[in-house]
Amino acid sequence: MKIAILGSGGREHALAWKFAQSVPEKNVYVIPGNGGTGNNAPIDSTDFDAIKAFCRYEGIELIFVGPELPLVKGITDYFEGSGIKVFGPSKRAARLEGSKITAKKFMKHYGVSTGNFWLFNSLAQAYKLIEDLNGNLVIKYDGLAGGKGVYVCSSVEEAKEALEELNTEYRYSESEEFLDFLIEEKLIGYEISIIGFTDGRHIQLLHPSQDHKQLLNNDKGPNTGGMGAYCPLPFYTPHLHAQIMEQVVNPTLKGLQAEKVSYQGVIYFGLMITNEGPKLLEYNVRFGDPETEVLLPSLQSDLLQLVLACFDGTLPAHTPQFNPGFYIDVVLAAKGYPKVYEKNNPIQGISDAQDSALVFHAGTKKTDDGTLLTNGGRVLNVVGNGSTLHQAIENAYAACSKIYFKDCYYRTDIGKRSLP
Repeated sequence: MKIAILGSGGREHALAWKFAQSVPEKNVYVIPGNGGTGNNAPIDSTDFDAIKAFCRYEGIELIFVGPELPLVKGITDYFEGSGIKVFGPSKRAARLEGSKITAKKFMKHYGVSTGNFWLFNSLAQAYKLIEDLNGNLVIKYDGLAGGKGVYVCSSVEEAKEALEELNTEYRYSESEEFLDFLIEEKLIGYEISIIGFTDGRHIQLLHPSQDHKQLLNNDKGPNTGGMGAYCPLPFYTPHLHAQIMEQVVNPTLKGLQAEKVSYQGVIYFGLMITNEGPKLLEYNVRFGDPETEVLLPSLQSDLLQLVLACFDGTLPAHTPQFNPGFYIDVVLAAKGYPKVYEKNNPIQGISDAQDSALVFHAGTKKTDDGTLLTNGGRVLNVVGNGSTLHQAIENAYAACSKIYFKDCYYRTDIGKRSLP
């Protein structure tokens, strides 16, 4: 079988690496890919006509969609009846990520445990609620925002500034039924990511994992697309798992069936674990990044078998098996990320780091002469593993120290929340 992976980040490099354990490496293509992936095709991941032409020419039978945008734009619907399988939900189902308002209404309708939220058809209503809640709230842009567009506020002034910034960045409009943002209850607790494969009726979950979204140590600084992740979680108990299944996962599956939407793909539950139990913050309709970079190395099972089981109705028979130990992903970023940063800086030391760790490329590119350069804000993902969490952390950071590019930055506390 020939497989095409859509996307250009660390998630897609990790997917290509894992699929190459199921089929010959030459049969795995990445569209458009990056400096670390092979068999790249320089096609925009939303140019569906060009993707179809390429897949026909190469004889590709399966497309695995990495990022959210092609799914929200309807790539699965576009390929329906083509004979080429697309692993990802339909355009309608992808609204669970494409619209925060749609997602929250779905959660409420189907009894998924989540925080309170409020929608508005005038700014005056929003400002009044900000005053009523003393600014202690979360403001979210309705649409896709690349992991941003979320403002966690602690005062009236901060909340009003967030609304102004949101308008500057995304231009909300008063012409729709609701303004294209919502205000949510500010939940207190710790976040975890629950990710699984689903056929729309059944689900097989991977290890629970935890992302580190803020730029700086101790969860300070602005939100990013993710500065690192680890799995499994030492504090994840059978009781917590049962709560999540009963209050979040199962109601979601029942909702998908009730809505009669087509969903063969990955589903991501971004959860806040509060004193009252788990509360769903958001859905993603694809793998998280950087969670993928630890989840796939930890997965012992064949990835292709899991994917195909979502199409042929055999998913319940494919319980994932996992490798022992812990996995830590440290993101090496360019100075200035998530705002302005330099590109085109040479990268050195990857081969040395790979002696003891996995290195997945994200924002990299290769020149015609084979020189590897930075080409994004999140540049590399360095993944260490070990029989203990402490050992995995040590191995990951030892590998990070061997890599160099100008103004390389990374957090030094990934995974340490769970150390005694």
